[in-house]
Amino acid sequence: MDEAPKVTFHALDREAEITISYRNMPHWFQVGAAMFITFRTADSLPRDVILRMRHELEEWLTDKKFPVELAAFISEVKPPNHEHLLDTLSEADRKQFRKLADQLFHRALDECHGKCVLKRPELANIVANAILHRESEAYDLDCFVVMPNHVHAIVQFREDSGKSIIGQSWMRFTGRKINALIGESGAFWQAESFDHVIRSAEQFLYLRDYVGKNPARAKLRMGEFRWWQRRE
Repeated sequence: MDEAPKVTFHALDREAEITISYRNMPHWFQVGAAMFITFRTADSLPRDVILRMRHELEEWLTDKKFPVELAAFISEVKPPNHEHLLDTLSEADRKQFRKLADQLFHRALDECHGKCVLKRPELANIVANAILHRESEAYDLDCFVVMPNHVHAIVQFREDSGKSIIGQSWMRFTGRKINALIGESGAFWQAESFDHVIRSAEQFLYLRDYVGKNPARAKLRMGEFRWWQRRE
């Protein structure tokens, strides 16, 4: 495991500048704040899996007497009134809803749907090397894991080009290279990553633990994943 210099990771500073952008999901970004990033292969969540997740959300929403239309949160394309519907919930209920949706999402990823080509060490290493390429230069990594069909990383960007680094260097570059090696064409990664600016030291430790234990939860054997963590 590679060694890296000591770095202090920071939670979101609500008094500092925050950039918020939207695609199908909201994306918060702040230079100097640690982020939990997930990106996944294009075939990692087949339609039947998404429908199963949506059904579970619908059951929960119905039981709580919340708007069942919120179950579209689990889809790739959110309805135009999604944010308005979320606003009808209390802050506590919104947190509970998002927590359940995140649990369903990550559980489904760990079921290893799709071809799961990143089980192959030579392909996982392409992703790992791309993530490490500008470590301690444009960003600082705390840890990451390359799973068979997705990647988790905790990273803190030193500059405001963080989103383009994820989209271009980590995803587009590796997708093209892997497709060339496996003889495929088209999108290798799902176009939109999931990102979360870490809110507290406690959440940072929880997510670090989550990344480290992800292979065991998915019942992977050594050689079927690539894990890296900063050593102080």
